[in-house]
Amino acid sequence: MTNLRPTPFAIGAALAAFSLAAAAQLTPQQRYERQIAYCNSGKLPDPERNACVRDAGLQLDRSLGGAPRNQATTSDDGRATIIGPTGLPAPNSGSDEVTSPDGRATIVLPADQQQLPQQRP
Repeated sequence: MTNLRPTPFAIGAALAAFSLAAAAQLTPQQRYERQIAYCNSGKLPDPERNACVRDAGLQLDRSLGGAPRNQATTSDDGRATIIGPTGLPAPNSGSDEVTSPDGRATIVLPADQQQLPQQRP
């Protein structure tokens, strides 16, 4: 009787087929998270890590029907144009800034304060 032993090539091919079958069972989000985990594992230098993260995002976008469309949004005061995904809320236009009563300073109000306190006579 002949004793048949699997060759390293046969073992590698079997493992590759198994991993492809397992990868086919993952959702696009799970594949993305797995790729990001690999990118952030510390095995890649910084430029390759950044490219790895971008590629993972592109693969996720493609699997979900394409990349989100970007649009230009102008701030309320017209001083800034922000390019971002469609549906992005309008940026803060600096409405939390007021000019002092004497006109010599610009005051940035805290988020919880609605108006500038009145000066005392």
